Amino acid sequence: MPTMNMIQALNSALDVMLTEDPNTLIFGEDVGYFGGVFRVTDGLQKKHGLTRCFDAPISEGGIVATAIGMGAFGLRPIPEIQFADYILPAFDQLVSEAARLRYRSNGEFWAPITVRSPYGGGIFGGQTHSQSPEAIFAHITGLKTVIPSNPYDAKGLLIASIEDDDPVIFLEPKRLYNGPFDGRHEQALKTWAGDPMAEVPAGRYTVPLGKAAIVREGTEATVLAYGTMVHVALAGIEDSGVDAELIDLRSIVPLDVDAIVASVKKTGRCVILHEASRFGGFGGELSALVQERCFYHLKSAVQRVAGWDTPYPHAFEWDYFPGPARLAAALKRTMED
Repeated sequence: MPTMNMIQALNSALDVMLTEDPNTLIFGEDVGYFGGVFRVTDGLQKKHGLTRCFDAPISEGGIVATAIGMGAFGLRPIPEIQFADYILPAFDQLVSEAARLRYRSNGEFWAPITVRSPYGGGIFGGQTHSQSPEAIFAHITGLKTVIPSNPYDAKGLLIASIEDDDPVIFLEPKRLYNGPFDGRHEQALKTWAGDPMAEVPAGRYTVPLGKAAIVREGTEATVLAYGTMVHVALAGIEDSGVDAELIDLRSIVPLDVDAIVASVKKTGRCVILHEASRFGGFGGELSALVQERCFYHLKSAVQRVAGWDTPYPHAFEWDYFPGPARLAAALKRTMED
């Protein structure tokens, strides 16, 4: 079985779908000849042709609107938004059209589109290339939101998303593309507790949407995380000395409620970790869910560890990120209550 980093795994997923499904196609800013700013679509235009992988104008609203129209008439488009920060010009198309099309047409039309976008910080991209807007999309009924944490899941989840008949927002953590071993900041090494490469099957396989993974079993507390924060959590758990169970949500919509409830009922404590700002973040929804479903099993208050409630602070990027030390402190607090 070949080993791949996340970029290679995503590229492999796209290659598989372009090869096996003639209704799939990829388009977006710089995805064709150049192969994408992070090289995820590298070589796909040369292999599959100009009509299957092509560049689009700098118009996010136009890209998503075109994808919706393609999906309504039988194609399975995979548009790329170059950075998740740029997706807001397409927000009305996603909310008012893609998310509602199947319902408003009584099933006559639907929007089987998978909107890929790099998201999160860690590349010193500043305020317009580093945001984590997943909670916005999770709030929109009709959209699915998927966030992988490793190469194997990235390929399987992307294929499952493309084959899904509903619109999917597929967010790719930039810090995990190559593994944070670039040496640009010493903190990068302190937030990684795994190998950037993983064994990934060369052919088609899927990882089901809405099915969380138990990354680490434990008995004293449950940590809920996704994307880059799964690796931060592993490092923080090790530093804390707490025997914590780590759940990688994989997708936040659909959400594996059963896995969360079962783990928290077993451990009696819960810490939620995400990179986005704390206020209004998806951690608030997770906290409410745990409170509603596990109240009589909780031994202490649910803890949330997240980014600052500020505009993205370019100069203080690595202080803004919830690191292992902040998670370890939260785990220790929850054990003291």
